Amino acid sequence: MFSLQNQRVLVTGGTKGVGREVVALMHAEGARVLTTARSPGDQLPPGAVFIAADLTTAQGCTAVAQAVREHLGGVDLIVHVAGGSKAPVGGFAVLDDDEWAQALNFNLMPSVRLDRALLPGMLEQGKGVIIHVTSIQSRLPLPESTTAYAAAKAALSTYSKSLSKEVSPKGVRVLRVSPGWIETDAATAFVNDLAAKAGSGYEAARQSVMQALGGIPLGRPAQPREVAELIAFLASPLAAGLTGQEYVIDGGTIPVA
Repeated sequence: MFSLQNQRVLVTGGTKGVGREVVALMHAEGARVLTTARSPGDQLPPGAVFIAADLTTAQGCTAVAQAVREHLGGVDLIVHVAGGSKAPVGGFAVLDDDEWAQALNFNLMPSVRLDRALLPGMLEQGKGVIIHVTSIQSRLPLPESTTAYAAAKAALSTYSKSLSKEVSPKGVRVLRVSPGWIETDAATAFVNDLAAKAGSGYEAARQSVMQALGGIPLGRPAQPREVAELIAFLASPLAAGLTGQEYVIDGGTIPVA
C-alpha cells in the first residue's frame, strides 16, 4: 500500500509502542529495517535487525550509524521515535541541570547526531526521508514534570524545520509527526494504576486522564498503529510533495481556529 519495498529504514526506539508498530509496518511493506533501543523487545518481526544502544550518548549514536552502514549499506528513511521523560514530580524548581541535560539528550540530540552521521549519504544519493516524532507538548505543554520534555520537543521541532529548509532542495524530505496521548502498553498500565488507586474502572480512569489533558474531542487517545500508518504514508512516494510540515495526530486536542 505504501510502496516501501526494499527501502533501507532506521527506526529508533523500535521495540515498544509507536516504534514497534513502525518497525512491523515497514517490514510488512517489504522494507529492510534496522531498529535500536537499550534492550531488545520480544515482538520484532523476523528479519528486522536489532542493535542495542544508548542513544542518549554520542557513542551510542555512532555505533548505530556504523551498524546502519554495515547491515543496510546506507539508509533511505530515518524515523526518530525514541524519546520520553523520567523527570521527577515537583515542577520547574526540581529540574536541575542534570534533568535538563537528560531531557535534551533523550529527545533532541539523538536526532541531531544520527542525522549528522547518516544524512550525507542521503544527500549523495539525492533522495531520502527523515521523520522526527515530536509531541503536541511542544505547543501545548503540560505543567509540572514535563516542562523539560516539552522544551526539548520544541527544540526538536525547530531543528527539524530548519533542517528541512537546508536539505529539501537537495532531494531529502524532512517532516514532523506530533502525537497527543497515545494508548501504548505503558499508557494502559498507567491508567490501570490510576483506576486501582481510585477504586474505579479502567474507562473512568481513562476519561479522567483525557480531562486532565483538556479533553480529546475524538473521545479517545490515538492508537500506536494509527501513528505508524501516518508515518508510513509520509515516508512513502504518496507524500512525495510534502516536506517541512508538522502533522498532528491528537484527536483534536490542540484547539484550532
